[in-house]
Amino acid sequence: MEKKKVRWGDRRDGVWLRDIDPLHVFTPYLMPNRADNEAFIEELIDLTEVNTFLEQKNREDPEFKYTFFHVILAALVKTITLRPRMNRFISGNRMYQRNELTAAFVMKKQFSDTAKESLLFIKFEEDDTVTDVHNRIKKEVLAYRNEESVDNSTAGMDFLGKLPRPLLRFVIRMLYWLEYHGRAPLSLVKTDPDYATIFISNLGSIKLNAAYHHLNNWGTNSVFVTIGEKHLYPYYDADGHVEMRDALNVGITLDERIADGYYYSKTIKLFKHLLQHPELLERPAKEEVEYE
Repeated sequence: MEKKKVRWGDRRDGVWLRDIDPLHVFTPYLMPNRADNEAFIEELIDLTEVNTFLEQKNREDPEFKYTFFHVILAALVKTITLRPRMNRFISGNRMYQRNELTAAFVMKKQFSDTAKESLLFIKFEEDDTVTDVHNRIKKEVLAYRNEESVDNSTAGMDFLGKLPRPLLRFVIRMLYWLEYHGRAPLSLVKTDPDYATIFISNLGSIKLNAAYHHLNNWGTNSVFVTIGEKHLYPYYDADGHVEMRDALNVGITLDERIADGYYYSKTIKLFKHLLQHPELLERPAKEEVEYE
């Protein structure tokens, strides 16, 4: 991603878009809350090609297997790299182009009611491939699963949560004021999942289907993705013949203010095309794809 010269009004995590059309200038004033401007899209993904791709990849690295999560996240990284308006956000009634492409997700050390959760926040580059995505996740996950590791992702919340309620309300009001003026602490911008390009939840890993998930007014996250559980689904050909195939649902909640419906439509079309042709994810994220 090409870095632009910092100007007055820019943020540490984004460039203020001064030349957008009047509709997108006024919309954040008329509808200022992100959670009031959600568009939800649910797509059924045929996993036939992804299954074959995963089988091939897992011959190379059986220690930490490639999963649907890695492929879907790699497809999202490539999609947003090629469709950069999806990496925009609105804060302080202004629209910004984010400087980096990041993804965040919640991880449990063990699948149990009492196991602790950690927030993982990963930066991706425009040259990344599905192998890079896999390796970045592998590094973070193995480090977290190390029993001797110390999880500092929620240390700030642990401290603030012990403050008296009036003082805590004052701190939160100050944080919102700083965020409105683009001065949120760098520690939040670099680690809080609500500041990530993509907030992704793999619900299939806990045997749930993809579902709608709201956006948050706090932070700058404009894209929330949920991945459902793999299941069999009937596919019909032109002659009416049916075939049962592996499939899963993906739910995508978007801030409808950052782009228009046509842009979203082409973005989803590219995302599905990449999952139907996962070999394209072996190429750098910035490499163009013919999908129309």
